[in-house]
Amino acid sequence: MPLPLYKESEETRLASVVEIVYPTCCGIDVHKNFLVACIAQTDERGNTKHVLRRFSTNTGDLRKLADWLMLYSCKDVCMESTGKYWIPVFNILEQTCNVVLTHPKYVKAIKGKKTDKKDAKWIAELFKCDLVRNSFIPPFDIRQLRDLCRYHTKLTHMVTSEKNRSQNCLTTCNFKLDAVFSDVFGKSASRILDTLIAQGNSDFDIAPLLHKRCKATAEEIRDALDGELSYAQAEKLKLIKSHMQGLENLKTALENLIHQLAEQFQAEITLLLTVPGINSTLTAIRIIAEIGNDMSVFETAKKLCSWAGVTPQNNESAGKKKTTRISRAGAYLKPLLVQIALASSSSAKNPEIRDKYLALKKRRGHKKAVIAISRRLLTAIWHMLNKRESYNAELYQKADKPPKNRVLTPEQAFALLRRNGYQISESVPA
Repeated sequence: MPLPLYKESEETRLASVVEIVYPTCCGIDVHKNFLVACIAQTDERGNTKHVLRRFSTNTGDLRKLADWLMLYSCKDVCMESTGKYWIPVFNILEQTCNVVLTHPKYVKAIKGKKTDKKDAKWIAELFKCDLVRNSFIPPFDIRQLRDLCRYHTKLTHMVTSEKNRSQNCLTTCNFKLDAVFSDVFGKSASRILDTLIAQGNSDFDIAPLLHKRCKATAEEIRDALDGELSYAQAEKLKLIKSHMQGLENLKTALENLIHQLAEQFQAEITLLLTVPGINSTLTAIRIIAEIGNDMSVFETAKKLCSWAGVTPQNNESAGKKKTTRISRAGAYLKPLLVQIALASSSSAKNPEIRDKYLALKKRRGHKKAVIAISRRLLTAIWHMLNKRESYNAELYQKADKPPKNRVLTPEQAFALLRRNGYQISESVPA
């Protein structure tokens, strides 16, 4: 067998098999202080010419990058989502180019053959054949709102951390307020804690400090305060209280700013407030900040649920399913949906949600039932924003009613049994 006169490159073999979607495109390998850009120009015969150049990530050099792309008439750009380093590049190039952002795992190079130039070239080769999965990047106003909402979530976590530290101080000093109060930072408990810090001991009258709805008696609270508050712990509690007050003031100012920026989405907020479990305007704004107000970017409700991480994974090999756990996507949206699902499923005002939750909980357990309700609510949100309609509980109530025609084929009967958790066996066990 005669040997070929030349060695065919990997890019040429890829271009000969896969259709070229972007004849002129650019792949960018982004780093903290510099980036490497590779323009791939493919002619009619499928031959690709690569032009490589390195730029710094300063704003001036990024403008030179935009001019360099325009010089080659390149309007399609693809780059990895490397930490936060892609954001300055995206801010400059989105004005003149169609920028596609992708997860690094989809353009990962082979180990041992990895350099900055080869990475940029490989991204360009995959992108020109449209083999790159793009990430959802919302418009600028949604991105600004998302950043503020996520900052608000971080502040809430910081307040929770300070509450835990305060509780640890009380436990160290043998105070058992958590044993008599459901909320250590409620009205009655806060008054007692403030008096305890001010006096340095528990020798004070408790009865005037209790709220009329407090279930614990004064004797039980007195027994829980049988401890000794040291000077160090008292000063630490004062610092924690001061920090918590500062965080609450910061959250209030941030909420005002968030409501100000979200005024343009008032129509979408009004629709979301009709969803069971969404009782505050801030909750509706946080959902819009994560998924946006234009549902055309998600082709179906299933794709939105998959993007949010509330659908099972597909991990099957040799006919065996290895795992069906949900993915780690939706780090900010998923916890919010779970909170909404818990609120709606525990209320008797939403029988269509509560009945479904109880039915799923009986068969699959609490955790899987909550995720299923989260997916149902997110599916409803997609249809609401897509059709511009309010939440309609009657649609779920009609779906839960038994059909008028109760005659089923054997296949439909087996499917109904499997859907309700039954396993079909050939013989009935003795």
